[in-house]
Amino acid sequence: MTGMNENPLDLLPEVLLAASAVLGLLLGAWLPRRRQWLTGALAGAACIGGIVAAAIAAAGPVKTAFGESFAIDPVTAASRIIILGGTLLVLALATPRLYADPRETEFYVLLQLAAVGALVLAGAQDLLLLAAGYLLASVPAYALAGFRKDGPGTEAALKYYVVGALLGVLMLTGITVLLAAGRSTAYPMLRSELAEAPAGLVAVGTLALLAGVLFKAGGVPGHFWVPDAVQGSSAPVAAFLTTIPKVGALAALYRLGAVPLADADLPWADLVAVLSVASMTLGNLAAFFQQEVKRLLAYSTISQVGYLLLPVAVAGRTDLDQVALLYYLAGYALTNLGAFAVICALPGAHTIDDYRGLARAHPALLASLVVCLLGLVGTPPTAVFLGKLEAFSAVFDGGYAWLAVVAAVNTVASLFYYLRWIAPAFLARGPAGDPRTTSRTAAVIACGAAAGSVVLGLLGGTVLDVLGGPLAP
Repeated sequence: MTGMNENPLDLLPEVLLAASAVLGLLLGAWLPRRRQWLTGALAGAACIGGIVAAAIAAAGPVKTAFGESFAIDPVTAASRIIILGGTLLVLALATPRLYADPRETEFYVLLQLAAVGALVLAGAQDLLLLAAGYLLASVPAYALAGFRKDGPGTEAALKYYVVGALLGVLMLTGITVLLAAGRSTAYPMLRSELAEAPAGLVAVGTLALLAGVLFKAGGVPGHFWVPDAVQGSSAPVAAFLTTIPKVGALAALYRLGAVPLADADLPWADLVAVLSVASMTLGNLAAFFQQEVKRLLAYSTISQVGYLLLPVAVAGRTDLDQVALLYYLAGYALTNLGAFAVICALPGAHTIDDYRGLARAHPALLASLVVCLLGLVGTPPTAVFLGKLEAFSAVFDGGYAWLAVVAAVNTVASLFYYLRWIAPAFLARGPAGDPRTTSRTAAVIACGAAAGSVVLGLLGGTVLDVLGGPLAP
């Protein structure tokens, strides 16, 4: 710490969310059960305030805070807005389900703390702060996964915790090795020191570090928890786990490749390219014959990590990498949350066959589902289409054309299992046709997210222009 830039206002979005969590916990101890929703409203207000603060900070100069440990640059600004906006949508999905629940306040507090961890991951420019963000994003999420206290939820939380603890220890080991190799944990100093450090030591430390960050992203090799945790947890929690931590983790991965490891004697691009191919291929293959819709989306999110790793692989090699990653993250978050909102809107529909007759019973929900699922494939004019196009362009420009070809093949293959979900909805009336099983709030959110994905895709050129800019020094 230098003591020269310790201004809490530089971290206003993070401070607002953390303060809301603490204040909400105190309020929840005094409010009657049917007034607990006020803590959720407070959380929503904190998210909105954080988005406004992040947008204002984005218009300012690129800088660092707290002894260069936290970066305030376009990557942090975009990640803040995506994370806080996604958390706001999850709050809206969860609130009707939790009304008058004895532990309603606890849910909102855990959700906010996990979101703060994702924010810290996105802006961390020091390995120790990265580790702190990892823990803050993980520990509340373990409790969220098992929040329902039923059999599947307990199993989900246990598997999530065991994998997270194992890879967390491995990540801390990697940080220790990189500290020994680079004699610092600060990214700017590591960039110069790791360039002269023994290549083997850097490679071991980087591999261990990647294992932990990829756990939060839900990509290979840290993906084992994803299907069971998503299937066993409630739909709003599943939406959160597959979206919000992923944004922070992928922003952290990009920053690692662009700053401390940029000049190291390490085949970063080749390593991330292999992980990208493994994630997209394994996720697609495992999703092909899934019948349970949450489990299908869980494997879908693993494959999406593979596509999101494309610009990370060429970090610093092209001018397209940063804008491609940030735009793709925004499009993915909106589209994935929209798909889970459809699941929330039909709490009685658990399998693909349960969606039979959706076209006749709830045509607006079907339209939202089609837009979101085909959007995840990368169908124009949705945001994910332009995000994938930018990601493919980035790896082409970075000299990895073969990776773009593999990603394109996987994209075509993924269409199969998304269509398997959509097709039964056009068949005769089935369980989904009962209007009494529909959550109106979740249905509105699903329609809004689907429309937002299209609008973001149509406004892609304008949005891409504001996502550029240098990283913090």
